[in-house]
Amino acid sequence: MAYSYQTVIATLQDLADPVRAKNSASFFKTGPGQYGEHDQFLGIPVPAQRMVAKKFKELPLPDIEKLLESPVHEHRLTALIILVTIYKKSEVVKRQEIFDFYLAHTPWINNWDLVDCSAEFIIGPHLADSAPAFLLKLTRSENIWERRIAMFAPCRNCSFRAAKCRAT
Repeated sequence: MAYSYQTVIATLQDLADPVRAKNSASFFKTGPGQYGEHDQFLGIPVPAQRMVAKKFKELPLPDIEKLLESPVHEHRLTALIILVTIYKKSEVVKRQEIFDFYLAHTPWINNWDLVDCSAEFIIGPHLADSAPAFLLKLTRSENIWERRIAMFAPCRNCSFRAAKCRAT
């Protein structure tokens, strides 16, 4: 069955919890000048978002892009969970497309949990053992979240994990 990003948004909206949303906004530092200043929250726990992502795991990239570019934090997190799922099940050509898509959208992968749930599972495996120079470039980015991607990208099976630490 084909779904669209509107269906994902409606499903997430049904799970919204205003009290939890207020607490999340405080936890994720959304005050003026803080790192999450423009994030909006629905107040949905991550396990519930993972269940939604599982239901919509075949969402096409243009719809994932619309979710990822949303000001709503849970839309972006759900989009990244879907993207990781697609990446893990894809062939080499599709993985390259997802890798490129991910890097093109780093402006919206802009909070610690968004990076932490995705970089290790898309960037790390894609680069495998050939990436210290690429990761070093990210560590020098002016964007704090791209630097975090470089920190979290090395997957547990990559031999450059220790080399990355020495390079920074």
